[in-house]
Amino acid sequence: MRRLEDVLTESFSAIGISCTDRQLEQFRQYYALLEERNRQMNLTAITGEEEVALLHFVDSATILPHLPGNARRILDVGSGAGFPGLVLRILRPDLELTLIDSQQKRVLFQQDVCSFLGLEGVHCLHLRAEEAPLSMREAFDVVTSRAVARLNVLSELCMPFVAVNGSFFAMKGAAAQEELSESTHALSLLGGDAPRLIPCPIPGKDAEHALVVCSKRKATPARYPRRFAQIRKQPLQ
Repeated sequence: MRRLEDVLTESFSAIGISCTDRQLEQFRQYYALLEERNRQMNLTAITGEEEVALLHFVDSATILPHLPGNARRILDVGSGAGFPGLVLRILRPDLELTLIDSQQKRVLFQQDVCSFLGLEGVHCLHLRAEEAPLSMREAFDVVTSRAVARLNVLSELCMPFVAVNGSFFAMKGAAAQEELSESTHALSLLGGDAPRLIPCPIPGKDAEHALVVCSKRKATPARYPRRFAQIRKQPLQ
């Protein structure tokens, strides 16, 4: 099994991302804390240096080459153990990052990661997306989400946070095209432009990974998001 640092250096280079020795040290600390807490909290089914490096750290980083050049305010919805948000923040210390998750234990873990890694100014909030305060509405340049819900549900949770002229980045797997096809009209209702599907392969892995990217051209109607029970029962079509 390859060392985490070797996997990251090689894989980041393959997707055009530079990484300093200090950032590699932070990923090592992140990995150690994730492995330790995972035994107590069941944060992830993925374990081992090479697998975590590729399927969490590198996968999360595939967003970076596609971020708009002027993007600074980032929100990660349903961030879980901090993916992709904390990975983006390690590699781009200039980003203003907010993470939200519905489970307190995950938020506490995110806060511990920030403390151990010295990531200042990251806001980790115990919050359901559909219950967010009005002050967060249309307040972010980019909103990301990974492995949270099907796109026709996820779009209603995330698009209200995206500023006009900002972007929504949904990380998806093999069903990305199918999910996009059933969600294009919903994204339009929520203020989005025509979404794009960007293949994002992970170096050394055969699994299909892709980004659905939707730019926001007008404000999301005030009636969205609905209550989650309604979103789940009747996703936008």
